[in-house]
Amino acid sequence: MDTQQHKAGFVSILGNPNVGKSTLMNALTGERLSIITSKAQTTRHRIMGIVNGEQFQIVYSDTPGLLTPNYKMQEYMMQYVESALRDSDILLYLIECGETNYNEKIINHVVKSKIPVILIINKIDLVTKEVITVSQQHWKTVLQPLKTCCVSALHGTNIDGIIKDIVDLLPVSPPYFSKDELTDRPMRFFVSEIIREKILLQFKKEIPYSVEIEITEYKEEKQITRISANVFVERDSQKAIILGHKGAAIKELGTNARLSIEEFIAQKVYLSLSVKVQKNWRNNDLHLRRFGYGI
Repeated sequence: MDTQQHKAGFVSILGNPNVGKSTLMNALTGERLSIITSKAQTTRHRIMGIVNGEQFQIVYSDTPGLLTPNYKMQEYMMQYVESALRDSDILLYLIECGETNYNEKIINHVVKSKIPVILIINKIDLVTKEVITVSQQHWKTVLQPLKTCCVSALHGTNIDGIIKDIVDLLPVSPPYFSKDELTDRPMRFFVSEIIREKILLQFKKEIPYSVEIEITEYKEEKQITRISANVFVERDSQKAIILGHKGAAIKELGTNARLSIEEFIAQKVYLSLSVKVQKNWRNNDLHLRRFGYGI
């Protein structure tokens, strides 16, 4: 293939909350770019992961799960989904095997857009062939996909098949990004996501959904990277929970986050966390833009 035949395109991953979009994103890119927890609404932003072959470039977008917004932050989250739909050359629509519910507005938009859709049926290792067949038939009627792939994103089953189908569908184009780039996001963003992931894993109920992270210092030295971050919550009672008895909870959070950040950046890290109250930040445009929301 000569240089005139190079392929490149934008591929967005859509689906309901908690169907494994971040797991699929990481499997497709071979990098841990999206945080993964068992909680719904883990992804809040549009995160791009760039994969290069000798004659192709795939720019994946992991988007927030499809939902009806209840507050301004979720409105911004759905704007990321809409922007991904506008930009995409190919859509991956991910469903959990046996899942039947969907956002009718988004599905109608996808069908009318005429963008090639690959239906990804996930978690096939947990169900029977009969359940897989029923899912295929249901979503073929709803979504009218061009292709269907049955996978286990967690175990990497059939991931190569998705990549082959994507490359076949990519338009002829020069690369959009430098061949050595892995993502469009800076390191500070991924550090904040790692801290937020540890909060999702450590704390229960409403706490994780009321939290936002702001990196206030990121200083790379020869032997160590020094990072300071504010953990914002909406109420004083949430701040007390994050801190814990005599600071035990935030100490545990800091240790877990530091170890994962060290693994991610491959260097020793000094991490300092502070907890601050910012009332009703999820419904405040000024605070949301400060925290990086908006297109």
